[in-house]
Amino acid sequence: MSERKATVASRVGLHARPAAIFAEAAGELPLEVTIALEGEPAEDAMDASSILSLMGLGASHGDVVVLRADGDGAEEALETLAKILETDHDAE
Repeated sequence: MSERKATVASRVGLHARPAAIFAEAAGELPLEVTIALEGEPAEDAMDASSILSLMGLGASHGDVVVLRADGDGAEEALETLAKILETDHDAE
């Protein structure tokens, strides 16, 4: 199981627009990716490709989240997804 931490950069957190961008990217991957707030148990992680799960996560600007995936290419996939989270999509 690969794991990568990322800090939410969007000024208003993981709301509709950043969540949609992230969920679309996660959904295009051939891997199952989960996301959880840092410190939460791995079994409480949510489906990273679900916009509703992402918005329900309640991640705010500056919160650290943990991405997890298993399988071929998991490290690269998590790195790509982390870059999306670490980009302020509200500034674009």
